[in-house]
Amino acid sequence: MRDALLTRANLDGPELTVEAARQGFANPKLHMILIVRSGTLLGTLVPEDLPPFASGPALPWSSLEGRTVSPDAELEPLRQLMIAAGERRRAVVTDDGHLLGLLCLKRHQRDFCSDADVAARRAERRAAANGQSEPGLSGS
Repeated sequence: MRDALLTRANLDGPELTVEAARQGFANPKLHMILIVRSGTLLGTLVPEDLPPFASGPALPWSSLEGRTVSPDAELEPLRQLMIAAGERRRAVVTDDGHLLGLLCLKRHQRDFCSDADVAARRAERRAAANGQSEPGLSGS
């Protein structure tokens, strides 16, 4: 499971507001917000958790049910379960609630994102923003 785990997931504290959560979800790459205090996962938010009338703290709208998994879980059965449920994210937590990371099912659903995948994508975006291209792809 360690190779399939995002250990550098974005985390928010219990002071997160509904407004800030909505702003975060404006980013199409953000599918789940992890609310953490001192390494303990307090709740997870997905956009559907926030009713239109919600305001104030986001934590009361969060949930852990069906959104966490043990670090001992088998990946393939979990992948199949997530696909069947239409899910792409699960927080990985210990029995005492300590957050270890996030499982992120790739869009194609064949495998999970890794820290290395995320780092590579960030490097590609930085290179593109700086006008650089990969060798052999520039057409020259």
